[in-house]
Amino acid sequence: MAILENIRKRTTILILIIGLALFAFVISGVFTNSSFAGGKVGSSVAEVNGNEIPIDEFRRKVEVASNRFGPSASSMMVVNQVWDQEVRNSILGQQFEDLGIDIERDQIMNYIKTIPAYNQNPQFMNEDGIFDENKFRDFIADLKVNSPSQYNLWLQDEQSIIQNAKQQTYFNLVKAGVGATLKEGELDYKLANDKIDIKYVRVPYTAIPDSTISISKSEIQSYINKHKDEFKQEKARDIQYVYFEEKASAADENAIKEETLKLLDDTIEYREQTDRMDTIPGFRNATDLADFLDRRSDMKYDTIYKAKKDLPSSFADTLVTLKVGELFGPYRDGNYFKVSKMVDKKINGTAKASHILISWKGAERAGENITRTKEEAEAKAKELLAEARKEDAVFVQLARDNSDGPSAPNGGDLGYFQEGAMVADFNDFVFGNNVGTIGLVETEFGFHVIKIDDKQEIYRIATLAREIEPSETTVNNLFQDATKFEMDAISGEKAFPDLAKESDYEVRPVNKIMAMDENLPGLGSQRGIVQWAFNEETKVGEIKRFNVNNGYVIAQMTGKYEEGLKTVEDASTTVLPILRKERKAEKLITANKGKSMEEVAKDNSVSVSNASALSVKAPTIPGAGREPKVVGTAFAMNVGDTSDFLIGETGVYLITVTNKQEAPKLDNYSTFANSIKTSNAGNVNNTVYNALKKASKIEDNRSLFY
Repeated sequence: MAILENIRKRTTILILIIGLALFAFVISGVFTNSSFAGGKVGSSVAEVNGNEIPIDEFRRKVEVASNRFGPSASSMMVVNQVWDQEVRNSILGQQFEDLGIDIERDQIMNYIKTIPAYNQNPQFMNEDGIFDENKFRDFIADLKVNSPSQYNLWLQDEQSIIQNAKQQTYFNLVKAGVGATLKEGELDYKLANDKIDIKYVRVPYTAIPDSTISISKSEIQSYINKHKDEFKQEKARDIQYVYFEEKASAADENAIKEETLKLLDDTIEYREQTDRMDTIPGFRNATDLADFLDRRSDMKYDTIYKAKKDLPSSFADTLVTLKVGELFGPYRDGNYFKVSKMVDKKINGTAKASHILISWKGAERAGENITRTKEEAEAKAKELLAEARKEDAVFVQLARDNSDGPSAPNGGDLGYFQEGAMVADFNDFVFGNNVGTIGLVETEFGFHVIKIDDKQEIYRIATLAREIEPSETTVNNLFQDATKFEMDAISGEKAFPDLAKESDYEVRPVNKIMAMDENLPGLGSQRGIVQWAFNEETKVGEIKRFNVNNGYVIAQMTGKYEEGLKTVEDASTTVLPILRKERKAEKLITANKGKSMEEVAKDNSVSVSNASALSVKAPTIPGAGREPKVVGTAFAMNVGDTSDFLIGETGVYLITVTNKQEAPKLDNYSTFANSIKTSNAGNVNNTVYNALKKASKIEDNRSLFY
């Protein structure tokens, strides 16, 4: 209760009720209070409200996270995710310490029981299929003795579980102070169900051309100063670059194509071992295709049979028409010149089938929920077979409703498979019958009601491929071109864009690069360029060459933005429309002041319109759009009243209230109050954390290390 009282006193937190789900749980270890953080070593990657996050500790966590994510996640994605997690842990950890929130051993176990990775893992279940604490503890104890490296990972994960459990306790305490009164429920009900009808005339802002409205820089600056929170900017940089890409020239491509053609036919070569001229079979006549392609091709021989859909889409129609032994090519496929040879074809070599699996207790891979006997399973399967063979049967629905197999959610669809991929009896039925056949087969997994959906021809194709690469001459020329452009640009005799234009190079601008950005348009991951741009010694106008994958980049820094308020130029795209709208509203109101609704409509070539059943929660006026201020004003007026000119989102309005209809009173508004409470409680996590983060002093040093 003391903790709850402390939180309740923090009204600034309780006011913020918009939420974030607790972040994802990682599999963790048994309970210890030891920390893997280690002490401070050297400099820190961050300082959060005075608490430092040492770079060595941070790097260890990045390494662990990188191993978990695998190659699919870039290095900066992992760094940023670990950063977000560490900042969150630090901010919330300070709250836990202030409020005395801690987690006991039994609370941790109770929390683990809520995590699917544990409570649904058969390894930790007892005979009744319920999570067994003792099995879990024994598993961790065994890791400690027999697998120290795995045990260390569990210990690290345990810290995440403890942190998540503390967060759950903390946010639950906040949610306990969140509620909604019946009066709030009544208001919510009325905002949605009180209705109003209006007659209105709207003069749209588009009636005055933008070109007639002049806004000065001082006016924009004044607006920025009055709305500073809306125009904050972080450090950012602008660059422009020319990319010299190492790619094959037209001459290189022709040479590679000719080399590919030469490999098709037999050649006569001198063999030193036999001291005579021998005929070396080309691709056309080679009998050992695997050996030939291993020596002469940039792609190995793929012996797998493929359906038409698995062949290169642009050439599949031609390839499938080849006769056995016939060649096609050379053709360009991606970055290769290829010649393909039809080796073999199999009619109906791949099949597509759906099935309904009816298993029995004790059958292979039968789930624990399967209790029927084999006889009962067979009887049910025969019933379903009869149903499936009816003219109006929907096999997909029968499978979804009855199948015990993992394909049930997909309507029993097993996709395409080649001969031998399924167990013998299943395979024989599918490949021994025609498309459309429905039958019953028994296997060790149960009884299968099978429907043969399709069959396709498959092909074994050998492909000679030569990669299209730049020649040494092309690479050398590219280096010389890049070097010359770099030196000419550094000399400053001509502007960077003008110099590029002379040589027909494309200049690519990249604006507002952030310190932790990783990818640059057209270049992919280029942290080196970003770090150079944010180096304090790099000045606007400075030029530098970077070696990148497949070439060189000559980059120039063109803009530098420090943390603070946006400049007039940067904010103008946002501010100009706002100020123009205000100026137009003034002009329209002045020009139409004192006129009746009909006179305004006539003089501005618009019409008087009606809108009915408007509500505060749905303030959209047909033909005009969303106008919350206009509709809100209407609800404050009496029936028959006509407003002064109202400044709306899309124009200025005159409105007359023609009817008001109050929603019927309810005996009780608890349903609406509970809905508000549920919504607010569900949204606590995110806004409480965001409020704490906004109030925190965070020093971000990531860009110094990554």
